[in-house]
Amino acid sequence: MRIIRAIAISFSMYSRIPMPQFAWKEEDMKYTLCFFPWVGLVTGGLVWLWGWLCGRYGVGALCYAAAGAAIPLFVTGGLHVDGFMDAMDAFHSLQPREKKLEIMKDAHIGAFSVIMLAGYGLLYLGAFSEIRDGAALKIFCAGFFLSRCLSGIGVVSFPSAKKEGLLHTFAGSADKRAVRGILCLQAFICIGYMLLQSARAGCIVAAAAFASFAAYYRRCKKELGGITGDTAGYFVVVCEGCMAAAAAVCSILWGAGGGMGI
Repeated sequence: MRIIRAIAISFSMYSRIPMPQFAWKEEDMKYTLCFFPWVGLVTGGLVWLWGWLCGRYGVGALCYAAAGAAIPLFVTGGLHVDGFMDAMDAFHSLQPREKKLEIMKDAHIGAFSVIMLAGYGLLYLGAFSEIRDGAALKIFCAGFFLSRCLSGIGVVSFPSAKKEGLLHTFAGSADKRAVRGILCLQAFICIGYMLLQSARAGCIVAAAAFASFAAYYRRCKKELGGITGDTAGYFVVVCEGCMAAAAAVCSILWGAGGGMGI
């Protein structure tokens, strides 16, 4: 029963998928982060299904790319994009650490968040439109799972920039050793699936995810002294953008296998 409640809390927190409502208790939150990647599993499955339908029925490239890029937003309700925008305002403010943390708490959006989101959206849309190969699409869709594995590992492994907030609550309530181990196991399984689809493309896309993870840690440690809930969302967005670019390059240069005909 506790596991079911942990799953429900994870999906309630990180998606807009309807879940049973109940009072959250600390013991139910110990393993909530273990199921965070499952939101990515649903997201990736829907994106792959959309790609398959587009290939099957000859949907045009623009519709394929635009709707495919929108699916993660509908599943999550834009939760991670909100963190990305807050982080962009803070990182580009060139203010001291304490001021950057205050900026991320501000409900208003600034110019930098809008500019960076527009730029990111165009790059992501362009990259996704080039993922026309069946195996490359499967690898990219698995990336929605991997990005959340890495984000969860960061929550229970990296220092927190604040002693308050939702991320601090989740990290403090989690059984960190167990959660880290389970997330690492899920990440390795996901990477194994990627490699089964195409060893070359799988390695490149996974490498892009880990490179973004390392850059995320360095930037947050340097500029904020640790991570926050907003930066955790920022990482998911950036990681998925990097994997989209990597999958697009693989699809263009080699074709990982199994054309979709889009």
